[in-house]
Amino acid sequence: MRLRPIDLAREHGLSTQAVRNYEEAGILPPAERAPSGYRRYAPRHAAALRTFLALIPAHGHATAGTIMRAVNDGAVEDALRLIDRSHAQLADDRRTLEEVADALHDLAPTHQPEPGATFIGPLADRLGIRPATLRKWERAGLVVPRRDPRTGYRVYAPADVRDVLLAHQLRRGGHGLEQIARVLEQVRTAGGPEPLQAALRAWRERLTARGLAMLAGAAALDAYLGAP
Repeated sequence: MRLRPIDLAREHGLSTQAVRNYEEAGILPPAERAPSGYRRYAPRHAAALRTFLALIPAHGHATAGTIMRAVNDGAVEDALRLIDRSHAQLADDRRTLEEVADALHDLAPTHQPEPGATFIGPLADRLGIRPATLRKWERAGLVVPRRDPRTGYRVYAPADVRDVLLAHQLRRGGHGLEQIARVLEQVRTAGGPEPLQAALRAWRERLTARGLAMLAGAAALDAYLGAP
């Protein structure tokens, strides 16, 4: 069965140039050429294109392309390593989501910051950490308390205390300062931990969608590997 570039393109709403580009990139196997120079595709090329497009939502465009090139070159182990890496990243993202959700839950209602401001010493004592740790977090941009204009002492407002408590929870979970800084920025943008719950739900839905996409991509790749 011979297929033209337009036959592959129409199935997915692509241009014929995109199909040719995918072949040149190694995402599709090399096509036979007619005496006139026109490409002659076969069902295997159509399966390769379907597989590539199924892998994109699961692994991203670049990784999906690298997986297909490895498979077409006969380097199936290399392709599987890339897939393993994506699964490990998804598992890590799920773990991060759960730890962030747990940390936010631990802040309310019994761990809400007490009203009024506090200084670095009492706050460090409350958490059982050294003031130097809070200064390190400040240098990393996690929490930047205001300074008393007369004494120059750091003054942590209730919102600062909340962010310090959340940072402390996440550090105990093994998260790096850059990752914590991004979470705290989300908390501030959302207006606090409670509004951030909607963002966490959306994050969870994205991870679920990616997990399902990995299943679909794996099924497509398995069918492609088994095709004649």
